[in-house]
Amino acid sequence: MTGRSRTRLDRVRASVGIAQFALQQIEDDLSADDVDARELAAILRELQEDVEHPGGLFPSLAQLVTAAARRAEQIEPDRDGDASCPLHEAAALLTDNAGQRLTWAARALDPQGAPE
Repeated sequence: MTGRSRTRLDRVRASVGIAQFALQQIEDDLSADDVDARELAAILRELQEDVEHPGGLFPSLAQLVTAAARRAEQIEPDRDGDASCPLHEAAALLTDNAGQRLTWAARALDPQGAPE
């Protein structure tokens, strides 16, 4: 591994650590005894579609995995899709499957709610 690759990997590790810390804070908020259905629905909506910043957690994760898939397309042997296809599928699962289920759960908890 080159020095540049090592530095890149170090940045990725640090970023993952920051993300894990942020996700732990969200998990702590979700576990609070005073979270009611409406607030839980709002949190779920925020994870799926952040109204203040375009994206949201699941769309952002899907975008990240898609970027990895595009890079894999360029470097995989024989361009056969062995690496890129599973990555594209994972991105789709994040948005189409997991993200949609968050939306359904939010609607079930607060049918009248909408992103603030």
